[in-house]
Amino acid sequence: MIRAILAGVGVALAAAPLGCFVVWRRMAYFGDATAHAAILGVALSLTFSVSIFAGVLVVSLAMALTVSSLTGRGFAMDTMLGVLAHSALAFGLVAASFLSGIRIDLMAYLFGDILAVMPDDLAVIWGGAAIVVGLVVWRWSALLTGTLNPDLAYAEGVDPKREQLVLTIALAIVVAVAIKVVGALLITAMLIIPAATARSFSRTPEVMAILAAAIGAGSVFGGIRASYHFDTPTGPTIVCITAILFVLSVSLSRLGRNSTARNDA
Repeated sequence: MIRAILAGVGVALAAAPLGCFVVWRRMAYFGDATAHAAILGVALSLTFSVSIFAGVLVVSLAMALTVSSLTGRGFAMDTMLGVLAHSALAFGLVAASFLSGIRIDLMAYLFGDILAVMPDDLAVIWGGAAIVVGLVVWRWSALLTGTLNPDLAYAEGVDPKREQLVLTIALAIVVAVAIKVVGALLITAMLIIPAATARSFSRTPEVMAILAAAIGAGSVFGGIRASYHFDTPTGPTIVCITAILFVLSVSLSRLGRNSTARNDA
């Protein structure tokens, strides 16, 4: 249980600040495509007997770079992302079916198996989280400027495409470290929902990132505890807790706006 909590908190800390940029840039489907490619990375890792983390990282990074390179080239991006996301997932599942003599628990990679995290996995998760947080902190100002106003970014000597590459690399790392915890199908939820929940209560981007990390970590604690008591799948339960917090945040935000409107009236 302690390893599971540490793993979940590590993923939450990595996903939260990155998730804020995913929300601000409306890159939800971008994250989905990258996460779905992780299953293909798992199959290739087992085929060539290399580290799961390395295989997922390489394939996720390749998918993210492919999507980035197609941006602004005349493709309908929602259609292209849909094609890439589901094709990568399908090819990964088919490739996994050809693995003979190798036992693979696809459900664990699709929906996560946080209770099976080992000390080596914790080292990978926290190492990846440290890299992602370090990248975001290092490039925070440039990333924020490129997100809010690309023209202003160029005027200040910031290349938005370079910052997009930084986000792409960070996103691939998050996918690689999170697949063991919440699985390929739920990674995007951990990126988006805590950030979307924090948005209602944040006045500055920095507060939103910190609050998203706290919400993500709290969801891990709540999800693991609820999973233990109700005997439910841990990864999906964690995402359910984040979804409940999001609904509560939206409700509280609307109540606050209605109360303010009545007072003004």
